[in-house]
Amino acid sequence: MRSLSEASRSIPVVAVAAALAACSHSQPAPTPAPEPTPVAQPAPPPPPASPPVAPAPSPPPPVQVAAISIYFTFNSADLGEEAKTSLTAFSGAAQSRPDLDFRIEGNCDERGTTEYNLALGQRRADAAKDYLVRLGVPASRIATVSNGKEKPRALGHDSQSWRENRRGDLMPVAQTAAQASR
Repeated sequence: MRSLSEASRSIPVVAVAAALAACSHSQPAPTPAPEPTPVAQPAPPPPPASPPVAPAPSPPPPVQVAAISIYFTFNSADLGEEAKTSLTAFSGAAQSRPDLDFRIEGNCDERGTTEYNLALGQRRADAAKDYLVRLGVPASRIATVSNGKEKPRALGHDSQSWRENRRGDLMPVAQTAAQASR
């Protein structure tokens, strides 16, 4: 019996040990501390706005060179003050347009012979060209021609019509590719 009594004595010890073991396991495991919530940092300020890029300026439109007429007195190829003023303005526009050539047509009224008026018309065209060349327009860009009395602007037979027909007509003409490359 001795073994029974020894067994009975060891039961309480085993029971206490088992209870203690059960107690130690029944305690919940410690919960880890929650991770701290990160503090929101203010957003960095946006970079300064760069000024909008302006488109490259487009070149100004080319100067228009309008055809003009200058007038002469009877039987003369001399340039009057009004003609010189008109030619000076024309030369400024002509010099700003190196892509254009020019033609000057000398005209006369109906009085006089055909041969005489052709020669006078040529002197008038040449006088206008010479003046433009002195103002800086290259002579190579200016062609002259005489119409004599063959292209009247006014068809009357009076002083007003004759005055209108004693003129030099200046007009721009486009250059050919060969002329533009010189």
